[in-house]
Amino acid sequence: MRRLLLAILFLLAQSVQAIECPRVISQSPYITHSLTWMGLEHCIVGVSRYDTLELARTGGILDPDKEAIDSLMADIVFTTNWITHEAMKEATPVGVQFYRLDGFDSMAEISHNLLTIGRVMGVKDIENRISFFQEQLSHQIRQIKPNNKKVLLLSSCTGAPYSFGKRTWLYDLFKQIGFDLVETHDKIRHIKPGNEIAEITTLLDTLQPEILFIFERKLNARCNLILPKTPLKIVTLDGQLFLHPAPILLKGLEELHRKQASWQ
Repeated sequence: MRRLLLAILFLLAQSVQAIECPRVISQSPYITHSLTWMGLEHCIVGVSRYDTLELARTGGILDPDKEAIDSLMADIVFTTNWITHEAMKEATPVGVQFYRLDGFDSMAEISHNLLTIGRVMGVKDIENRISFFQEQLSHQIRQIKPNNKKVLLLSSCTGAPYSFGKRTWLYDLFKQIGFDLVETHDKIRHIKPGNEIAEITTLLDTLQPEILFIFERKLNARCNLILPKTPLKIVTLDGQLFLHPAPILLKGLEELHRKQASWQ
């Protein structure tokens, strides 16, 4: 009953968003996802080069375009804590507020970001919205049966792949589900020549997971060449639903639930 009430309040709140709102620049897609989830997409006037929205581009996370930001006459810029306070201050016009958000270290940081964004944007029922998000998250986590499987999380199997280690939101999420995460690295482990582990197969032979989750929609020909000594199951997931620490992860969990027969 509580979940139903929260859902009704959330949907009603989204349908009555004020027409006027601060002019916002989002310097990362996960921030855009968070704003959209709150029904505030119409407030966004500029986005980073990584975004999919058809809006003015304002540079990247570490190299914001000061001229572009200035030209948009924004009221607020939301960015990540990857950029220093000093660098962001230099790139932000006088009179424009900027906020550096967390999000990449744990699932708890997602709720904290939503609270910060909601309060800055004047979303009156932000606490109810976050409660609704947390209720949905807990419900979907309970639907997935990990069966004590040893798991490794990999961004991709081509290009510049990296695995998700401790103190990342995905490690935290899959740990909450109940998977046995085998990665021992702190945060992101980049797999490339010159690093401690240069190839995916070496990482698999070292950590010996039973399941490899790859955040790509489908395996390509090079992925099929992964041949570790210990057999394992490879499960692909849509990276667009998982690689942003934002409420879009709820859709990712739906996909994970649909695919659980592939590892059981």
